[in-house]
Amino acid sequence: MPTGPLPHASPVPEDAAAPEETLYQGKWLTMKKRGRWEYAVRNNAGGAVIILAVTPDDKVVFVEQYRVSILANTIEMPAGLVGDIVGAEDEDVLIAARRELEEETGYRCGHLEFVHEGPSSAGMSTEMIAFVRAWDLVRVGAGGGDETENIIVHEVPRAEAGKWLFDRAKEGFSIDAKLFAGLWFIDHPEAHMR
Repeated sequence: MPTGPLPHASPVPEDAAAPEETLYQGKWLTMKKRGRWEYAVRNNAGGAVIILAVTPDDKVVFVEQYRVSILANTIEMPAGLVGDIVGAEDEDVLIAARRELEEETGYRCGHLEFVHEGPSSAGMSTEMIAFVRAWDLVRVGAGGGDETENIIVHEVPRAEAGKWLFDRAKEGFSIDAKLFAGLWFIDHPEAHMR
């Protein structure tokens, strides 16, 4: 990550160096304030990971679940928190991706590749999200998440994935906009392969 001024960067607000204040601390999230800026911080994780998973027969793996924060059923890619397990707070993003993929979808992968990392919502949260590509998927279970989740797994032909997502939106599902970035990463491996 760059440490000095960036070329063509926007100016830093004067209150960016103001002391950070805690407005509220819950079990999972803390509300903070710095100058006039308010934002959320996760208390128990080192970020999040989105897994780009494609089956051997070229189907993109999506998950469906109800999200209480928006009171809607969502379509997402398999994902989860990094370092949210007691005793594994320093968990590596690739280990978290492997764990979440199998837990949510029932797929195990042969290997993983880091693709990209960026903020989940830069104006609202400090959380960073990593995209990770899972390769060589093998079905080892039913998926569905852990005992706190009720996840439905969908496998959609890659060539039809964009249309499928828009069709689900027309039915009333909330579609995570990051899915379209994920599909782009899947279709353009040359952009992120090292």
